[in-house]
Amino acid sequence: MKARQVMLSSFALLAAPALLAAEPALRPAVSASAAADSLAPAAPRGRITDHVVIISIDGLRPDAIEKFDAKTLMRLMREGSFTLSAQTILPSKTLPSHTSMLTGVDADEHGITWNTDETDEHGHVDVPTVFGLAKQRGFRTAAFFSKTKFHHLETPNSLDHIRAPKGGLDDKWPATRTLKLVEDYLESPKGDPNLLFVHVGEPDYAGHTFGWMSRVYASAVREADRAVAEIIDEANDRWGAGEYTLIVTADHGGNGRNHGSSDPRDTTIPWIVWGEGVQSGQAIPAGVRTMDTAATALWLLGVDAPGEWLGKPVAAAFGEAATIAAK
Repeated sequence: MKARQVMLSSFALLAAPALLAAEPALRPAVSASAAADSLAPAAPRGRITDHVVIISIDGLRPDAIEKFDAKTLMRLMREGSFTLSAQTILPSKTLPSHTSMLTGVDADEHGITWNTDETDEHGHVDVPTVFGLAKQRGFRTAAFFSKTKFHHLETPNSLDHIRAPKGGLDDKWPATRTLKLVEDYLESPKGDPNLLFVHVGEPDYAGHTFGWMSRVYASAVREADRAVAEIIDEANDRWGAGEYTLIVTADHGGNGRNHGSSDPRDTTIPWIVWGEGVQSGQAIPAGVRTMDTAATALWLLGVDAPGEWLGKPVAAAFGEAATIAAK
């Protein structure tokens, strides 16, 4: 089934005309194994689920979900487990925060405190990523990034499939483009990842240009919400409803036209989990941090996280059968 077309927000039309230019060539997969994926042995079975999907909605403030009627996210909260008081790191900026989200450690450990693509100078992150750890155990991994700064997380031999902007005029992607790539991948014979990450940037784009909680930001939140619905439809078609676990979160919030400070509007993020093994309608106790995303993904697949990780599995979100199976 082809996904429904997501309409570009007014922000994308006004503030990001470069995004609508003719599409350049896509970045190739970072791992040579992607080309031979159909010849690879079957992935191992996960402990609680065989498939984990992580969606990061860049710049999504938790209070925007109900305020701007993000219907899909509110449904996931009703049917799954959630907290609207999870915390990101300092600096509460996109690249440092996503690095912690996907490595399970704080910035003092992973060392990325800048917020631009500096791979020419600094290379890739030098601590293990959730992708690399899962792949070492034989799981298939895929990531769809919509900003060039994520190149720091494209550690060699950690991702079987990756798509991301190349740079220059092609430095940010709208959700429409990212979703089309996700759709094409999941509908292909090779599109069967055990760990899938998708980044949606619209709320952050709108917040920086028009202000967090502005009318255009509200439109961007609803567009991101529709993107989540599209990904769920594709995942259901690929694996079947209830046959995967979905985590939806954010890297940071924002206020005014910026973020990065210790202001709670910048540091407080949503953390929603839904699907296989998850308790329904469960409010998760306070204390969830962005590093817990990586730890929970590995826990679901049955992969041990490094001992030095600050991130811990959010076991309170899962039913008794799931937590017993994970021991």
